Amino acid sequence: MTRQPLRLAILEAERVLAAAGVASPRTDAELLAAHLLGVERTKLMMVPLVDPPVVRELEELVRRRAKRVPLQHLTGTAHLGGVTLNVGPGVFVPRPETELLLAWGLALLEGVESPTVVDLCSGSGALALAVAHARPDAAVYAVEVGPAALSWVRRNADQQVAAGDTPIRLYAGDVTDPTLLMDLDGTVDLVLCNPPYVPEGTPVPPEVRDHDPHEAVFGGRDGLDVVRHVVGCAARLLRPGGGVAIEHDDTHGGSVPALLSARRVLTDVEDHTDLAGRPRFATARRAQPQS
Repeated sequence: MTRQPLRLAILEAERVLAAAGVASPRTDAELLAAHLLGVERTKLMMVPLVDPPVVRELEELVRRRAKRVPLQHLTGTAHLGGVTLNVGPGVFVPRPETELLLAWGLALLEGVESPTVVDLCSGSGALALAVAHARPDAAVYAVEVGPAALSWVRRNADQQVAAGDTPIRLYAGDVTDPTLLMDLDGTVDLVLCNPPYVPEGTPVPPEVRDHDPHEAVFGGRDGLDVVRHVVGCAARLLRPGGGVAIEHDDTHGGSVPALLSARRVLTDVEDHTDLAGRPRFATARRAQPQS
């Protein structure tokens, strides 16, 4: 059995993915090869030759990726804040842009001992688990309504506990419920949320259209159906000085800050851009009581 150069297999994979319209064909080809070989992407150069069965397996993964199956569904994992998450059909795949929202939240918690954190619309549990990983002293609540997504959160939470992280507290709940987590009213240091926010009818890539749950992506006609409830829930949950960060569509750079500003108890409203300079998430603080 003649071994074959991995470099040539990756070049062919890149060609196939580029022809299929995949946005980052070289990166995806290398990540699929690294997944298959069980090595870091940066270590691929240390595997110059592979057996023909490995090439065939890579070709099969590339064929599926060329059909726009999400890369993360093929590898089975996604990453956020130093945490590796299991993902697949039935749950929203975390995006790199959410790292910025996470960083804002963790910065807010600096100097706060044993903070209480709530992750609304938790999906795979990405934000909740990333906070628990970074702040083992935190009490972290993850709220999710979708049965399929809840099963992914439980799996990820169990994995993180096995890895030594602090357990999170998982709630099957709907952010539109005005009694959600009522026992925490006025006590929460940080509320994070990556809700469904894409306006209905907006064209999205096949990976999103065909594989992310529709209810985790689209937020009604203007994309704000769920966000409006998130703002109200956060205003109720936060303690004075506590903060909220809500990811949003790049068309919401004015509307989400306006929703936050409309709540008299919220102050210091700001909008933040992603690495491409697009409006991406809005933040606010719960006002301190007047002395």
